[in-house]
Amino acid sequence: MLPDITVFGEYTYLVTELLWGSIALALVAYAGVWRAAARTVVLLYPPAFVWDWYTLEVGVFAIPMRTGVELLGIPIEEHIFILVVPTMVVGTYETLRKLDDDGRLPDALSIR
Repeated sequence: MLPDITVFGEYTYLVTELLWGSIALALVAYAGVWRAAARTVVLLYPPAFVWDWYTLEVGVFAIPMRTGVELLGIPIEEHIFILVVPTMVVGTYETLRKLDDDGRLPDALSIR
């Protein structure tokens, strides 16, 4: 059985975004790729924002466990999500690359 994280009530989505955002930032810091992560976020934020706004507007999905705070037509948690996902991708990839360059990854996980 999975743990019930809804104990955070209306802050559930925000708490999970902040948790995963912290992990993403730790990976970016470890790999030292702040600029690459920022460039990726800046590039992907506009289309991701439009897509989020559209899918919420037409009812593709709903977010029940959220604060209800909206900014520019989408929940604040979605803005954080749009920042976290590309940051996590860049941080994970660059951390794996750093570990690979240092010879600390098994061959099966090598990205080269």
